[in-house]
Amino acid sequence: MRAFTDSLTDWSSAPAARRRWVLFTLVSLVLVTVTLIGAHRYGTDAAMRELRSQARIDAGLKVALLRAVLERPRALPLILSRDREVEEALREPTTLHLNGLNRKLQDLVAGTNASVLYLIDRRGIAIASSNWAEPTSFVGSDYAFRDYFSRAMAEGKAEHFALGSVSLRPGLYISHRVGAAEAPLGVIVVKAEFDQLESDWRETLKPTFVADQDGVVLITSVDSWRFMTTSALQPAVQKQIRSSLQFGDASLVPLPMLQLQPFTDDVRVIETVLPGERQRRMVEVALGVPSTPWRLHYLLPTEPQLDAMIGQAQLTALALLLPLLALAALVLWRRQTVLARIAQEQAARLELERRVEERTLDLRSARDRLEAEMADHRSTEARLQGVQQELVQANRLAILGQVAAGVAHEINQPVATIRAYADNAGTYLERDRPEAARENLREIAGLTERIGAITEDLKALARRGRTAAEPVNLQDAVSGATMLLKSRFAGRLDALQINLPAGKPILVQASRLRLEQVLINLFQNALEAIEGQADGRVSVATHSLDGKILVTVEDNGPGIPESIRQHLFSPFNSSKEKGLGLGLVIAKDIVSDYGGRISVDTSQAGTRFTIELKQAAQ
Repeated sequence: MRAFTDSLTDWSSAPAARRRWVLFTLVSLVLVTVTLIGAHRYGTDAAMRELRSQARIDAGLKVALLRAVLERPRALPLILSRDREVEEALREPTTLHLNGLNRKLQDLVAGTNASVLYLIDRRGIAIASSNWAEPTSFVGSDYAFRDYFSRAMAEGKAEHFALGSVSLRPGLYISHRVGAAEAPLGVIVVKAEFDQLESDWRETLKPTFVADQDGVVLITSVDSWRFMTTSALQPAVQKQIRSSLQFGDASLVPLPMLQLQPFTDDVRVIETVLPGERQRRMVEVALGVPSTPWRLHYLLPTEPQLDAMIGQAQLTALALLLPLLALAALVLWRRQTVLARIAQEQAARLELERRVEERTLDLRSARDRLEAEMADHRSTEARLQGVQQELVQANRLAILGQVAAGVAHEINQPVATIRAYADNAGTYLERDRPEAARENLREIAGLTERIGAITEDLKALARRGRTAAEPVNLQDAVSGATMLLKSRFAGRLDALQINLPAGKPILVQASRLRLEQVLINLFQNALEAIEGQADGRVSVATHSLDGKILVTVEDNGPGIPESIRQHLFSPFNSSKEKGLGLGLVIAKDIVSDYGGRISVDTSQAGTRFTIELKQAAQ
């Protein structure tokens, strides 16, 4: 082993080995540098191509959206220019005509996307407006100087973007002449504002603006850019804009943009400064807006995607280069690695032997401590046996309480029905109707037998047994359950709609008494759910499926609350102030005893319980 170690040391310290590693390191650095530079250039070109394509697609979608926004208010002036009330108001501007027209324009604005609608007479004075009742009403304002008025009077219609002289809010004015060209009566105007569109653009965090044929920014997601220009205006154009008050006293200065690449297919690269941000490089796309002389400019930041593409290209290049360098290094290090591994394995074996000895000593000490702990555990176990006896007794008392609550819940309905029949029997005796009284007494006797059967079921449950299944007529069980509910829901059982097929009986495997318990619980819960509803109803239906009978109990109540729904079949979980929370638990246990199951679907529109039972042979 010492010979191997000496050989490894001589090989790794030789001058030739040092020269090989120095040369390998230099070549590796040169290759990595060249690769990163090439990948940077490739990633930049690929990212710019993708950014141009993405910017053109995004700009096209924004142009389509802008066109849709523009088309909505354009039909209003055309329609209103032929409206009889508009013509009457211009021919006879009486208070009656103008008041009616003001209200009509106000209603139209409320139902459309327009900002304001107003009517101008041939003198240029607004005589009716949708904002007639507001402090900033246009009624009485002189608009003869506005381009959209003069052009509409001369050409029949016009569109003009300007800053409102009264509202001081920018918008597109769409006007249409009222009356014939040779005898015009006035002009109807709708103003469309673009606050919502600008807000939607602003949320994308990508600057977007629309400029007119002179390059003045009209609609923009950057408020400070409004009424700035894409390039310096000619003096004549600036003078004409100033004199027409089209944009008020806006500065009309060029946008803070530095062109890095000229437009190529409506795309160029610029640098600009957004409010509150540093200077950023962006791809700008300029597309014409159909049906207008405007152009939409969309700016897409290059940094995130450019950085990601360059990083991805460099990582890919390194992922290809580094394995080759690693393979070369592996070959170079192979002999040294083999010798070093042999030395390490020998040292590891010596270290392992030392640790085994130390671990043996530790295990002996641990064995002694474990024997002492086992003695302590035996004494602790003796004390725990006494505590367990106490816990068993407490558990018995808890079970006794649950059984008592279950008995009270199940016999409550028969007892209430017995009371009702007893009162009726007394009344029949007072009226000298002994036969009817005897009928009520027979019903009472049957109900007492039912209470006895319930207690027998509870005894059977305590003995871990159950009532044997037998063919039960489902119609009889539903009738019995309905009879027991008469006293509880007197006068409200009309809401219980029984939709069972007549004629041939439906037989299921169950016990009639226990099946009635299930149906009573479900009927009672459903009737209580619709209590107080004028249109409340409970529907009971049945159908067969693959040898099983499905019984559905559905109500149109408010549904089961989420807090109750999660533990619906758990004991003592109830939304009723005086409820025990045992009805559904008992119902589920009964159905399960006879190989069936019960499920529930609930929403704000109502609740549906479904009982699935085995079908019995006819």
